Amino acid sequence: MSHVRRLFAAALTVTMFGSAQGADWSRFRGPNGDGTSSETIPLKWSKTENVAWVKPIPGKGNSSPIIVKGHLFVQSASADGSKRFLVCMDAATGDTKWTKSLGGQPSKTHQKSSLASSTPTCDGQQVYAMFWDGKAVAIHAYDMEGTEKWHASLGSYESQHGAGMSPVVHAGKVFVNFDQDDAAEIVAFDAKTGAKVWSKERKAYRACYSTPLVRELPGGKSEVVVFSTAGAAGYDPENGTLNWNWAIPWQAGEMALRSVASPLLANGLLVCLTGDGSGTRYAAAIKPGATPSVVWENRKGKGVPYVPCPVVKGEHIYWVTDQGVAECVELKTGKIVWSERAVNRAVSASPILVGDKLIIIDEGGKCVILKATPKGYDKLGDGDINEATFASPAIADGNLYIRSTTNLYCIRAK
Repeated sequence: MSHVRRLFAAALTVTMFGSAQGADWSRFRGPNGDGTSSETIPLKWSKTENVAWVKPIPGKGNSSPIIVKGHLFVQSASADGSKRFLVCMDAATGDTKWTKSLGGQPSKTHQKSSLASSTPTCDGQQVYAMFWDGKAVAIHAYDMEGTEKWHASLGSYESQHGAGMSPVVHAGKVFVNFDQDDAAEIVAFDAKTGAKVWSKERKAYRACYSTPLVRELPGGKSEVVVFSTAGAAGYDPENGTLNWNWAIPWQAGEMALRSVASPLLANGLLVCLTGDGSGTRYAAAIKPGATPSVVWENRKGKGVPYVPCPVVKGEHIYWVTDQGVAECVELKTGKIVWSERAVNRAVSASPILVGDKLIIIDEGGKCVILKATPKGYDKLGDGDINEATFASPAIADGNLYIRSTTNLYCIRAK
């Protein structure tokens, strides 16, 4: 091959797959939980088109995959509920590197949840996974080769829907929003040893499953932001000092709703969503800080998601409701710019934003790709794995990973 042709081939590879080494997807919803990536994906796929590989996952679960340094991690549970799994796969080939198995027991979950709905997190040295054995929750740390380094119990867990909280790792600590029925706290563990560094009690209402995020502060400092039925708060990651707190102004006689969708930090605002199985919704955008303030709120609940998380591009929020309606919302005002049905089935998986493309997947595995633009609904492509899908997708190194309840698909442009 000539020098010119080699350069052309290299340029074509970058054009198709983004960068040669894309960013890792190291936690639920990717970098800081914002659900966005700058990589490139195909605009169409099926079980036979643009699928690099498909691999079965032992058991079942709704845990989302994460990808760090070419390692893909995902959790699952045996069909009879007697075991919990953490599976490490080669992200490029889907081959299993190692699997860890822990004991468990069957327990009641929501019909759309599972015994393995938590998503692990990884700092490149260790992977941290939360396991619910049906009664209690514990966090386990393994190195990249699968050797357990430590584990720590968070104690018993009570929720009518089962467990589903996901940890995050930041600045040498692992943080868990341990929120359940009638008890709630934010807990920090030392990432190297598993020792509990601090914990702070929060007002408890109903079990919430939202994942914390990290907010950068002036002077190189940061804080861990947590959201639940009680509202949002920022904590010093070193010692748990409460920097600020915003309580949702639940009105007299109003049902206090639970947070399933994780909060989103965008352009200095924190977007928070709550809901309930009855269809009631509440959304707000607040300006976090020493004196947090509400920029806008939506108490009518029309067009607000409950389970799927939002994404932001520029000055607009893009989300999909649990009923499959895609919407563009002004970040600064909460005003709905456009609203259009995207899929005909319910949606539990959170959409992701890849460049300017919004990826929506319904509970049947059907995907719609929209252009993220306030100008209107613009469908660019679609895909379909035709399997039950509740887990949120992930993307890394030019690969889109979709986890059905039993299989893992790697979507890659051929």
